[in-house]
Amino acid sequence: MPTILAVEGFRFYFFSREGHEPPHVHVQKGDAEAKYRLQPVRLEFSDGFNPAELRRLRELTFEHQAEFIGRWNEHFAG
Repeated sequence: MPTILAVEGFRFYFFSREGHEPPHVHVQKGDAEAKYRLQPVRLEFSDGFNPAELRRLRELTFEHQAEFIGRWNEHFAG
């Protein structure tokens, strides 16, 4: 599960076996986790994050959306 961004204690990553799904990222901080679709950006799943953290995660996902999609395409193209 390659880490594609670590910022503010959040770790953004994806699972190598999920290339058949639409582009998305998983996020973890401590015991909390979430999953964001990338096209369009939307929360798909969350467990343990509070509303303020989810707002920040959405902002970070939008901010890094192009990078995340690029990394997804690089990883799953091979």
